Amino acid sequence: MSSSSHSKHRRSLAISNSSNEARSQSIIRERDAQIASLQMKINSLTNKLVTLNRQFKASKRQHHELQGGHSAQGQGQGQYESTPKRKHRLSPYGNVVHETNVKNRTLTHERSRMGRNASIATAAELSSLDCPKEESRHSTNQAIVMRILEMFKDPSSHIQYLRSREFANDLLKLNSKIRSIFESEPRVAFLQSPVYVFGDIHGNLEDLHFFSDNIWRLGMSLTAGNFVFLGDYVDRGMSCLEVIAYLFAMKLLLPHKVFLLRGNHETRDVNGWEEHYKERSFLFQCCDRFGEELGHKVWEQINSAFDRMPLAAVIDQDIFCVHGGIPRPITETEDGSLGSRVQDILNVPRVAGINPPYEHEDEHYQQVASDCIWSDPASEEQERTGVDPQNGYGQSLRGGGAICFGHRAVKDFLEQHNFSYIMRAHEAHADGVAVSKGGKVFTIFSTSKDHNQGSKAMAGCILVDFENLQVINRSHAYRNMYVHRRDSVSIAKLTEGEIQQRMRLGLVTDVGNQDDDDEVFEDSEEWEDIDEEEEEEDSEEENYIFSSRRSSVIPGNTMNSPAGVTTNSHQWMAHDEITRSDSRSSESSVDYIQVDFKHVETSNRKKKRECLRFSTIDEKDDDDSTVKEEDAMEFDDGKF
Repeated sequence: MSSSSHSKHRRSLAISNSSNEARSQSIIRERDAQIASLQMKINSLTNKLVTLNRQFKASKRQHHELQGGHSAQGQGQGQYESTPKRKHRLSPYGNVVHETNVKNRTLTHERSRMGRNASIATAAELSSLDCPKEESRHSTNQAIVMRILEMFKDPSSHIQYLRSREFANDLLKLNSKIRSIFESEPRVAFLQSPVYVFGDIHGNLEDLHFFSDNIWRLGMSLTAGNFVFLGDYVDRGMSCLEVIAYLFAMKLLLPHKVFLLRGNHETRDVNGWEEHYKERSFLFQCCDRFGEELGHKVWEQINSAFDRMPLAAVIDQDIFCVHGGIPRPITETEDGSLGSRVQDILNVPRVAGINPPYEHEDEHYQQVASDCIWSDPASEEQERTGVDPQNGYGQSLRGGGAICFGHRAVKDFLEQHNFSYIMRAHEAHADGVAVSKGGKVFTIFSTSKDHNQGSKAMAGCILVDFENLQVINRSHAYRNMYVHRRDSVSIAKLTEGEIQQRMRLGLVTDVGNQDDDDEVFEDSEEWEDIDEEEEEEDSEEENYIFSSRRSSVIPGNTMNSPAGVTTNSHQWMAHDEITRSDSRSSESSVDYIQVDFKHVETSNRKKKRECLRFSTIDEKDDDDSTVKEEDAMEFDDGKF
């Protein structure tokens, strides 16, 4: 056979192989779509089964209570049976608390083995509790986490680390571990109080320090209750990487206590919008710290973790928590009534780009996810002119396809799910926490900076303490120890280059008085290739393809917050340039507000713990956790 014949034969084989490969890829994509559809049906049937099981248990319990009458004995037996049994695992370690800074009363704690003076039998039992696999995981992750926690405790002493390849590598390693935890959680987390609920952080290290110094002073692991963050961790503030590193470290340490929900800034279209946010963009800060190539890799890998974050949480089967607001209904039941919005959120894919969406994201569930992270309560003017009286929804003044929800939508949603309140974030409020829609909707904002709210703005959170709700605010008079003005005496001995470094990290503020020709910090470190270990971990990442179709919300067409509400400008202004009349007292540095709920019924909140429960995983009475036990870590989370 001639060489030309060989060449033709090879070409024909190549064309045939290419055609077969394309056909195989098409078949695989079709099968993947079928699997995704079947998985969605399985999730729906699983939730129906869980719902029926809960209904059966509730009816059985009610029947037993009716048979027992209203006698003290019957009531006591009913209360006993309504308390779920939980198994408690004993740890061979305790915590020893130290005071590391007498002047500032800084506390920290470390693990210490118990039973040193115990009997032989007890010591042997405690020793048997050690798990080699857990200890190996502990030692592997401890170095990374402890570096991040030490940085959070005193960022000014870790300037070089914060701009180093070591910090970038730590973020990549941390991210590779946190993704699987997020993906294993249902899209709605179901929790029991006590729970602390926080709103937008937006890269504000100072206000995050306030909460850690006052709410979890001994560390989250030694603080009773759970912690729910409602999203928007990045952009606008200058310490986005530090905030993400700390919160991800806490999630890795305490996956059953710390819950990070997704906000609209946890999407690529928003946190990659350098043209708008400039140096306050998350993407800009990644590239400014680590260079273009490594910075983009850190940004993309963190966004891949954002893609897996839950969208909502439910506390005590009574309080619905979300970043933006309640989604529009997309399903109907067999009798024609609206389908469960909580169920709709649970059916959102475990990996969702949202803005922009991936190819595998169903358009309807992409709308559900967008509504969760973008929607706002309707203003009074919108209630009169822009909200559909039939369903309670309308176009948000934010624009870009975002929606607003009015009194009717709130009423229908709460009645459908037997909830009492909605807690959300997404809008700046100088008071830290605002109440609307007849006392049913709480808006929580946990950063007092970068939103044009004035120098007296507060950062707030809410403690859901069984049947009580308490607002905790940081007063504007609270003494700051972490972020300083450029003219502060505490940084007078620093060189101009050191001040510039701190400004780039958000540790020194008030740049308006700087000269235009101030020295610019130049990072002399040359970035090298990432360690082979990180490359191997990244190779495990699935290849998701972004869709060419538009999102239901177009971030580029939206504005900061609805006009005429609390903030309607993207301009960045120094706090002393904003004048704002405020009659708040500055005598107390921390404001505790007991919210007045006289106009609403709260007496039955505690009973709702036994109401029906949604879940996409099999639930057992002795374990409500949504993360596999081997993913949990128990070592010291420090005190910060």
